Amino acid sequence: MKKGIVLKRKIVSLLIAFVLVLGIVGCGSKEKSEDKSFAQTKEENSSTEYATSTQPKNDNKEEPQKESEWLSVKESASDNYGGANQEVKIGNNEVLYTLDGNEDEAKTETFDLHDFETATLNSVSTFSVDVDTASYSMVRNHLEGDRMPYQEDVRIEEMINYFKYDYETPKTEPFSINTELGVCPWDDDYLIASIGLNGKEIELDERASTNLVFLMDVSGSMNDEDKLPLLKESFKLLVDELGENDRVSIVVYAGASGAVLEGARGNDKDEIMRAIDRLEAGGSTAGSEGIQMAYKLADKYFIPNGNNRVILATDGDFNVGLTSENELLEFIEDKREEGVFLSALGFGENSRNFDTMELLADNGNGQFAYIDSEREARKVLIEELGGTLYTIAKDVKVQVEFNPIVVKEYALIGYDNRRLENHEFNDDSVDAGDIGAGHQVTALYLVKLQDEYDVGEGNLRYQETSLIGMEDELMYVKLRYKEPNGDESKLISEIIYNKVRRKVSDDFGFACVVAEFGLALRGDFEFEGSDYEDLYDEAMGYIIENTDAYKIEFAELVSKAAEIVH
Repeated sequence: MKKGIVLKRKIVSLLIAFVLVLGIVGCGSKEKSEDKSFAQTKEENSSTEYATSTQPKNDNKEEPQKESEWLSVKESASDNYGGANQEVKIGNNEVLYTLDGNEDEAKTETFDLHDFETATLNSVSTFSVDVDTASYSMVRNHLEGDRMPYQEDVRIEEMINYFKYDYETPKTEPFSINTELGVCPWDDDYLIASIGLNGKEIELDERASTNLVFLMDVSGSMNDEDKLPLLKESFKLLVDELGENDRVSIVVYAGASGAVLEGARGNDKDEIMRAIDRLEAGGSTAGSEGIQMAYKLADKYFIPNGNNRVILATDGDFNVGLTSENELLEFIEDKREEGVFLSALGFGENSRNFDTMELLADNGNGQFAYIDSEREARKVLIEELGGTLYTIAKDVKVQVEFNPIVVKEYALIGYDNRRLENHEFNDDSVDAGDIGAGHQVTALYLVKLQDEYDVGEGNLRYQETSLIGMEDELMYVKLRYKEPNGDESKLISEIIYNKVRRKVSDDFGFACVVAEFGLALRGDFEFEGSDYEDLYDEAMGYIIENTDAYKIEFAELVSKAAEIVH
């Protein structure tokens, strides 16, 4: 690790703690731009876009000009944050740290160079959103068991999206767009651009009626304490949240499949609980038969304009059946178009087989979560009930266009299995991720600036003939989504300007720490125990006054990783 960066982290963490004690500054509040204005524009397809300006303004023109809270990208990346013997000054000009000019190579260079795109050659990045959080739960399960996680289980976007951030409440759209730009904490030559979506909440008394089919694996492999017993307790938590207008069916599968309960009303809790209690593990696995039966019951008790969903719960050890996995996926996709969605919950440590479950949930417009404890079950099935059960936007795609006059290269962190071809953004037949009520999605881009602002061959918004006067724009973010029952997508957009705050928000800083931790676990960085200790200090610097137990738990996991590798 670069010594200067380590020093920076320690001093910044100590400074934050010190000023909090003195009450000089407050943490935990997200700095928001005060001059968001929406300008309606039209694209060729006549979709509506909203361009949001986040540049600061000074309404009091008689007040003496104070030092701006903003740094231009040119200043922050080229002058203030990089190079030999550069003093970095924040606020009232106190020196926080000094780069000595004899640093080791930055860790960004350990990335596969193929992960970076040259903006003058390809200025557009497109991906499908992802609200799955299973990777973080699996990472936690391994670390708490005193072992490092499998690198292939580490999906950085799922780790970042596990946590809640202080994003703006949606107004007219199903979700709000939140952006922030800051210097990359592990390599000062790069910036990080954050794009955050915040789904609107649904009050329980306003939610649509629910028709749920619990599809439970009771095969012999589910006999462990962290499998069927935990599965049963988890579903009981969910049943407690249902009402008289909801319906519950239970289908089990092992050597053969069968319906244990059909169409019980949500307020018949004793009947549902008894059916769950009777479940026992035994026999081989025949998953596809159970899936087909579950969908039959979902169709039988279908609620028009309601939430009709199959919830698959298994350790992942099941055979696909039918003719092939592709046939099963087509079956789930067909049912999705008919209005019956599929979510999946994984139990046990059979993570080698969870990829199939995630694929099934993705194709069923649902979420995949990994349940390793009753606490996680409570988070997924109670605290995040709306997001788990109620889709507010489907086929959500993000397309980011980088201004090649400003950006030299960029890389999307994570979302490796969510990348889309650029032309698929405008193709409404292409399936993409879905956002549930109250769900949040965060994506981070590493961005390196041009050495000089030379005009390259752009496209879309940044045509070569129209780049003059756009030097203050860093990137252009577009999103497409469909209503839960809609077939045509809607378009919204936002501009991220080349302005960097002198102090990033706690949410932004924390998300960057989670990303760096994921990169280390995935093997992109060569971390030692002391490096994890430094990262722990940095994480705590962003959650000193935070009562979020999940974020505190994250810091403890970073500390645990330090112990394991020491």
